[in-house]
Amino acid sequence: MKPPKKSKEEKRFNLLDIATADFAFEAFGKDLNELFENAALATMEIMTDTKKIRPKNTVKFSLKSEDIKSLMFDFLSEMPFYKDTKGLVFSRFNVKIKKEDKGYSLICKLSGEKWDRTKHEIRTEVKAATYHMMEIEQNKKTKTWRTQVILDT
Repeated sequence: MKPPKKSKEEKRFNLLDIATADFAFEAFGKDLNELFENAALATMEIMTDTKKIRPKNTVKFSLKSEDIKSLMFDFLSEMPFYKDTKGLVFSRFNVKIKKEDKGYSLICKLSGEKWDRTKHEIRTEVKAATYHMMEIEQNKKTKTWRTQVILDT
């Protein structure tokens, strides 16, 4: 599966060939909010074609974690959770992250629809995000963000 072609400035994520049985990707963002949104898009795109998901239903949730990697892990683990327990897949992601005294908080709004086998292709079943080889870094020069994530499939 190849990610959509975009110019370098518009790049949202790339699939990586670093995990033998699992899927890996790197995602990019101008800030942490966009980084998390693009990581969610990459996760969902590994599961199905997000262009075929209409944003009819909205799910809102919040998370708190002691560090940014834990927040990414918890956040990305919500994607397969909602698919498996509620039958929902998503194509739009709105994330607001706030640095707090004891870590980070996240408020998220996911928009999508009920999984429909006749409409949504099955690509890969994602179980959860992993901490293995996870990276989250900010480019000191451009101030943009990058993450690398391996998903357990």
